[in-house]
Amino acid sequence: MKTQSRFEIVIIAGFCLSVGLNAWAHPRSNLSGKNSLQKGTAMPAHATGTFEVQLTPQPPDGKFEDASLGRMTIDKQIHGDLEATSKGTMLTAGTEVKGSAGYVAIERVTGALHGRTGTFVLQHTGTMNRGTFQLSITVVPDSGTGQLLGLAGKFNITIADGKHSYDFEYTLPETH
Repeated sequence: MKTQSRFEIVIIAGFCLSVGLNAWAHPRSNLSGKNSLQKGTAMPAHATGTFEVQLTPQPPDGKFEDASLGRMTIDKQIHGDLEATSKGTMLTAGTEVKGSAGYVAIERVTGALHGRTGTFVLQHTGTMNRGTFQLSITVVPDSGTGQLLGLAGKFNITIADGKHSYDFEYTLPETH
């Protein structure tokens, strides 16, 4: 079978980035049941909105000469309950089987979540198995800064009518 081209991998990775499945929050706590980073109870919350994303394929760097492997930069403008920008890097892998591929990505988000400012990091893991998608986007533990210290959660991405949107289920310690 023919190996997928870089263009096909970019399309597959972009689609994986655009389709999120079953992303629900899981509160993060220690054995005492209290958040160890900040006083106050971690309260479940929900944020929604839209975003624009630009994926830019990067040239091979000499380490990945195989056409089935790719690297891209991520640049997002996020609107809604989360007003932010993000920058990141994505690695992709295509296979000889049409509709099967995978990607991993890390992106740093900078902005305000329901008015609380800071940064946090999202980790993506996406696979497509003969056209069936699985996507998990999770806040990296302890990556929150500023007023987002202690942030935990799952980020769900969907695409409808050519527009990207998000549904972010998260926990964040209450401020006092």
